[in-house]
Amino acid sequence: MHFDVFFSICQTEVDGVMPDEPTMFRNFFSQVEAADDLGYGTAWVAESHLSCEVQKQGLDPVIPRFTGEIGLNTDVLMLAQKIFAHTKRLHVGSAIRSILVNGGPMAHAEAVKSFLTLHGLDPEERRLLHLGFAAGRFKFSSEPYGITPRCAWEKAAWPVVKGKLFLEAATVFLRFLRGDIFASTDVPLQTVGRADFRDEATWNTVEALAREEGALFEGNDIVLPSRWVFPRTGVIPAHPPLSLLRLLVGSHDPKAQILCNMFFPCGVFNLSITPGDEIERTHSRMRTHYALTNEASLASSEAWSRSLMPRTVLVFLDETPGLSPEARSQRAHEKARKALHAYWNALEGTLDEARIRNAVDNALVGNALEVAAQARTRFHPDDRLMLWFDFFNHDSADVVRSMETFAKEVVPRVNMATGVSLSASPAGSHTLEWRSDSR
Repeated sequence: MHFDVFFSICQTEVDGVMPDEPTMFRNFFSQVEAADDLGYGTAWVAESHLSCEVQKQGLDPVIPRFTGEIGLNTDVLMLAQKIFAHTKRLHVGSAIRSILVNGGPMAHAEAVKSFLTLHGLDPEERRLLHLGFAAGRFKFSSEPYGITPRCAWEKAAWPVVKGKLFLEAATVFLRFLRGDIFASTDVPLQTVGRADFRDEATWNTVEALAREEGALFEGNDIVLPSRWVFPRTGVIPAHPPLSLLRLLVGSHDPKAQILCNMFFPCGVFNLSITPGDEIERTHSRMRTHYALTNEASLASSEAWSRSLMPRTVLVFLDETPGLSPEARSQRAHEKARKALHAYWNALEGTLDEARIRNAVDNALVGNALEVAAQARTRFHPDDRLMLWFDFFNHDSADVVRSMETFAKEVVPRVNMATGVSLSASPAGSHTLEWRSDSR
């Protein structure tokens, strides 16, 4: 089992305390350095855009009860440079980068290639950038960048349309990343059809609006005009060391997963609490579709492995000296319930006790023996876990203690059957290869 750490850098009020921005980042880097010393594999960092505090002052606040900012990291590429400078072994992952905003997919491809070129100037550098990329979660983070409906039928079908925009963006992003030179007219247009909607009534409304507005149809499907229009273009640098990059698509849409693997080997980023049957369906699908080859790219020869879909899991661990195992377990459960209660109250204004109990059941909670048993029972031996220690916790020393306890008391118990240590966990999974003969 592979163990990474997830960092939210969430600047919100906890027990009446909200650290300022410099304190949040100082705490983050002290935790990153501790993760490196303890032998964790990758530091996955949440990425956010635009202020929650400002947005909730408007007419349609998304999270009106939330105090502070969901996350302070706005650019994992910039942050990764500093993380690599502060650590010796730790890899860096984005959790997760929206390729729709900040200039769109072309700009993101150029930024990633620039980062890799600089990161790889040291011929001895082997640490990886695990790039999780997606369409973004909150609409207030994408609307100011122009990611909005362009007409009435797009507005009526917006959730579906945004998913299609991600397919377009992913195609542009991955083609530029591998070195293609092309124009937007070389990118297949997406279509919206009845199969994209859960009910007939919504589709009928969308179809009627599209016909009224003179939209182009392909058979019975509506053709979605290109969102990113550009002439024949190439991005620079032209020859980044792609061997230092790992890609993960942040979508459980099978079409997105399959599409992305037509260009590069792409894992799947799983941040939310996804049902177990959906996780297993994804593994089954990716065993077939991972790293498909085509005439324009070289794919990894390695097969799909479960570690290519890292899973976020909350950790509430207590090993306070002098207390009984039962008392430690009780303290951990109280801490978990308190944090989750505060989270849902802030994010949604709901206090559903059943939901809180379910979240606690999905987290790793208890003393070291209990947490180890939960991990071994709940997860596959080949899973990669992104351990979330800083969830609604600004006590950086406590976060580091939990990371240390997990590394020293939990990991050996989880891996005792195979004798695998934390520091021995493989960090990479495949090597990206590329050629530019599609130009």
